[in-house]
Amino acid sequence: MSLKTATRLTPRQRLTRGLTYTAVGPVDVTRGVVGLGLHSAASGAANVRRRYREGRLARELATAQETIAQELAAAQQVVSGLPAALQQARRSQRRSRRPWVIAGIAAAAGLAAGAVAFSVVRRRSSRSEPSPRPPSVDVQPKP
Repeated sequence: MSLKTATRLTPRQRLTRGLTYTAVGPVDVTRGVVGLGLHSAASGAANVRRRYREGRLARELATAQETIAQELAAAQQVVSGLPAALQQARRSQRRSRRPWVIAGIAAAAGLAAGAVAFSVVRRRSSRSEPSPRPPSVDVQPKP
């Protein structure tokens, strides 16, 4: 009783067996050569893909380094100009008080005009104007 396991041969093993056994030789030699050719082509393609990825990665890394260097230079330029910008902001802050004073005066004048208008309207509404029609109810108290 023997167990027969079917193991697949690699192209190199197939070529070696084909050259060893001449009865099955031509078929195995052909299959072995074709398999080795396909295997080497796939390996070469994988190497080309790997080199392409590494090259692309290197280019992307170089681009990223250039971008970071430009950003750092821009940030350094902004930081070096910061004292001048703060000084200019302080100057403009001193000048900007004048419009607030004008706006405050205008608001006070508007508030005063509104108060005068309110008092005039209130006085007019508190006076009762005599009606041109006679009263419907007798205004004389009964004795």
